[in-house]
Amino acid sequence: MPKSKPAQATAIGSHAAATAHDKARTLAEALPNMLRYDDQTVVIKFGGHAMGDQALSDAFAQDIVYLKQSGVNPIVVHGGGPQIADMLKKLAIRSEFVNGLRVTDKPTVEIVEMVLSGKINKDIVSAINRQGGKAAGISGKDSNLMIAEKITEMPDPESNLMKAVDIGYVGEPKTINPHVVNVISQSDVIPVIAPIGLSASGDTLNINADTFASALAARMKAKRLLLLTDVPGVLDKKGKLIEELTPDEARALIRDGTITGGMIPKVEGCIEVVEAGVEAVVIINGKVEHSVMLELLTDHGAGTLVGERRD
Repeated sequence: MPKSKPAQATAIGSHAAATAHDKARTLAEALPNMLRYDDQTVVIKFGGHAMGDQALSDAFAQDIVYLKQSGVNPIVVHGGGPQIADMLKKLAIRSEFVNGLRVTDKPTVEIVEMVLSGKINKDIVSAINRQGGKAAGISGKDSNLMIAEKITEMPDPESNLMKAVDIGYVGEPKTINPHVVNVISQSDVIPVIAPIGLSASGDTLNINADTFASALAARMKAKRLLLLTDVPGVLDKKGKLIEELTPDEARALIRDGTITGGMIPKVEGCIEVVEAGVEAVVIINGKVEHSVMLELLTDHGAGTLVGERRD
């Protein structure tokens, strides 16, 4: 008469079978999405707040390496606001903001470039390399990637009319020459880009990372632009995440007051990018581990998508 298996062994066997089934189901969900992005360009803006957490930085680096190994062409554009603020504080340099943009005089722009192109850029490059990838750090100054012009006027919050401003060496994209990015990304190397640009006269200009990533994604006709932030995405009036929005739906939510504050320019930027030819832009919480993989390789995504539906 055959001996019966011990209860513990049976439980272990059942757990192993369940785990294998879960893995198979995960792969079955991921594979169609992997094919969808095969040989496609995905621009990912990595925010300063998520970069302050080692575990999140490592998980982000793992995601980027996996995407590259899976046939996707990831391009990383990073911010660094908190790190810049810390350095300016250490150097006793006062920092002010106008409509969310840092007023940047000559000494400040030198610090901004040092932190972005130096410390932060190389930290991300090193994190990707540690995870088995190959990354190269550049800025918008390399090969004239990002020619920008100084911001000299901004909307007045009260009248919504354009008002002359002087916020120093802060720029917005004017001409984008993506040749150096194409050369890097078409190899087995991942470009990591600091949002620093050059004016036509050769001045160094600080560019908002969201703005830089959006302009680059539009110029390169990327499949996706992912904006990693410190919020889950766009929320409805009850605080529930809105998973998908068409540009028209997004505009309606701005008009009816559902989208407010700093989310308005972010969503307006998403709409502009989609209308410039990018399939979709997704606002994601960068404080969730592996949020990039969750967005690109699962059916439910990980944030608020503006543009073409996930299905």
